[in-house]
Amino acid sequence: MKYLDLFTDAIVQLKQHKLRTLLTLLGMIFGVGAVIAMLNIGEGAEREALKMIDSMGINNVIVSAKDIEDNDLKEQRKHSQGLNLLDGQVIVDALPFVTDFSAERLVDTYQIFSEFGSFEGEATGVTANYFSLAHYELAAGRLLNAEDSKEYRQVALLGANTAKTLFPLGSAVGQQVKINHLWFEVVGILQAPHLNKKEFQGVALGGEQSRIFVPLTTAIHRFNKGLLEPEVTELKLAIDKSQSPILASQAITNILTNRHSDIDDYRLTIPAALLAQQKQTQAIFNMVMSCVAGISLLVGGIGIMNIMLATVLERTKEIGLLRAIGATRKNIQVQFITESFTISILGGLLGVVFGILLSEIIAFYSNWAVSWSLNAIFLSFSICALVGLTFGVYPAIKASKLDPIEALQSD
Repeated sequence: MKYLDLFTDAIVQLKQHKLRTLLTLLGMIFGVGAVIAMLNIGEGAEREALKMIDSMGINNVIVSAKDIEDNDLKEQRKHSQGLNLLDGQVIVDALPFVTDFSAERLVDTYQIFSEFGSFEGEATGVTANYFSLAHYELAAGRLLNAEDSKEYRQVALLGANTAKTLFPLGSAVGQQVKINHLWFEVVGILQAPHLNKKEFQGVALGGEQSRIFVPLTTAIHRFNKGLLEPEVTELKLAIDKSQSPILASQAITNILTNRHSDIDDYRLTIPAALLAQQKQTQAIFNMVMSCVAGISLLVGGIGIMNIMLATVLERTKEIGLLRAIGATRKNIQVQFITESFTISILGGLLGVVFGILLSEIIAFYSNWAVSWSLNAIFLSFSICALVGLTFGVYPAIKASKLDPIEALQSD
C-alpha cells in the first residue's frame, strides 16, 4: 500500500499542472509510438517479403530468356540456340546440389475465350513439376501431370482471375476454353495467393493468376513458334537446402556461359539474393527510424527532468517540512523518482495506443503490411520506463540534498 500511495500522490501532483504534464508526455508518446510503428511495419514487411519470395521459391534459381531485337537475335542464333530443355538437364546432371528443374514457354496468343466470354491474358506451357517448384496451390480440380505432356493432351489449368473472367457463373473445371485455334479442357484452378504487392525488388509477382497453363509439349508442338525463338522462356532450378542459391548461381552461370558460347541471351533471378537485399534495406530503415524514435525519447526524458527540477523549486518548503517531521533523504528520493516514473508510465501507455493507431494509418494509406509484435510493445514500453527513471534520478537527488532549515525559510 505504501507504493500505491506514492503513485496516487504522484498522480495528484501531476494533475495540478495538467498542461505542463501533457507537454512533457508528448515526447514519450511520440517516441514510444514511433518505436512500435517502426517495429510493427518492419516485422510486417519482413513477413510479406518472405511470403512473396516463397511464391518464387527461396531455394530456386530462375533462368529467363532475354528479349532481344530481331537484328541482334539473328546474329546470336549463329552461336547460341537460346534457352532450352537440355540446358536444365545438363545443369541437373552436372551439379549435384541442383535437385530438379522445371520449364515454361509463353505461347503467342491472339484469342482466348469460352462460351461465356473472352480473356486477354497469357497462355504458358509448363512441365508437370512446375507447380511444386513454384509453390502454387490448387483451388479445384487437379494439376497438370507427366501423362498430359507425354500424350500432348489439350488440357488446361486456369489462374484464379482467368477462371473468374471466362466462367463467371460457375465452376470452370470440366469446361472448354479456346486458345488461338485449339480447344482445351479445364482440369483445375489455381488458388489465388494473398499478396499485397504486384512486384518484389523489380520482379513481377502474382502473374500466374491471369494465365492459362497447358502441358509444355502441347505448347511446343501444337502452337506456332518463330524460328529464332528459344525452346523455353524460363527454367526454374531447385537448389538443395544445404547449398546457398547465391553460390549455386555462379556454377549455373558457368555452365550456361559455355553452352551458349558466351552469348548474353539469358538472365538469372535469385530469390534468396532478393530477400537478402530486402533485409538490408529494411535494416537501414529500422536504423533511421530507431534514431528518430531515440531522439524523441531523449527529448521526452529531458522534458521529464525539466518538469521535475521545476517541481523541486516549487515544492521547496514542502520538502523542508517533510524533512523536519522525520522524512529521510531516501524518502524524498523515492517520492520524486516515483513521480518521474509515473510520467513515463503514462507516456508509455499512451504511446502504445498512439503506435497502434499510427501503424494502422500508415498501413492504410501506404498499403504496407503490418504485423503486430508483443515484443515491440514490451521493448518500447520498457525503454520509456527506463528513460523516466534515469532522467528522474538527478532531480530526486537534488531534492533530497536540500537543507531542511533553508528549505523552510525559502520564499
